[in-house]
Amino acid sequence: MKATILLLFLSTSSLLAQQSIDLATFSYRFGPSQPYENNQGNASETGLMTNFKIPVVIDESTIWYTDLTYQQFNIDYSDNVPGSIMPIGVHGIILQTGWVRKFNEKNAMQILIVPRFMSDLNQVDIKHFQLGAIGLYEVKYQEDLTMRYGLMYNREKFGNMFVPLVYLDWIVAPKWSISGLLPIFAKINYHATEKLTLGFSHFGLITSFQIGDPLYSNDYIERQSIDLTLFGRYKFWGGLCFEARAGFAVGRSYLQFAEGDEMDFRVAILSFGDDRTQKNIAFDAGPILDMRLVYNLDLSSR
Repeated sequence: MKATILLLFLSTSSLLAQQSIDLATFSYRFGPSQPYENNQGNASETGLMTNFKIPVVIDESTIWYTDLTYQQFNIDYSDNVPGSIMPIGVHGIILQTGWVRKFNEKNAMQILIVPRFMSDLNQVDIKHFQLGAIGLYEVKYQEDLTMRYGLMYNREKFGNMFVPLVYLDWIVAPKWSISGLLPIFAKINYHATEKLTLGFSHFGLITSFQIGDPLYSNDYIERQSIDLTLFGRYKFWGGLCFEARAGFAVGRSYLQFAEGDEMDFRVAILSFGDDRTQKNIAFDAGPILDMRLVYNLDLSSR
């Protein structure tokens, strides 16, 4: 069994033109109490996230790639604001699955379908599901620089969302590298030792969650946050790593809107035709702490 798994990853590493891959991640997030608008009270944020990546080799130039994420966020308010959901508790299951095809030594393509379940887990029906897709074209410019260009689409509760994507995997210098899928996430890494990596991390993604609680007339929550953090990752046994992130959640908000109150469309953070009526009070940005247990597979030597 172990030999089969090793063979799978040895085969996959020739198709995934990147230095390493986090196959499993378990994360806990905490944002301490911060005031919300007009200093009418305080709110704190907690969250959980698990992620698994499963590449399955079909042949020497093709894999079927699956990425499964579960996320959960809770907002606890010190006071109840009439008309708003207090507290907020939402869950998301995001599946990315599809075809990765290597055309030659320098070019490849990814086509993924992205169904989502975004819900408060009350009276679940079809409205709690969303559908999207991702397409990326890969160019390996040299051994230490790979880039992908593409587009992500998702049918959010607030309307159609398009995000132009640029993937970067670049060894800048012997101890420095940059990796990420911009504008969603990125890392600047300083490889201090074989086991210790330090750096800067960015994560920003707008998502929306259906509220099934009949008290709120099928409203939805739009979550925004740009997480800017410093991090340290220590590889303590094999591929197992502990990672801690500390920084600031910029522009963080959990906004409540009525069902069907949509904008024309959104391109990344730019909104078009947005005349929606916000129903709740947003709380301020603030510091965050994120602790992670990660299983990382090094592909650079395979």
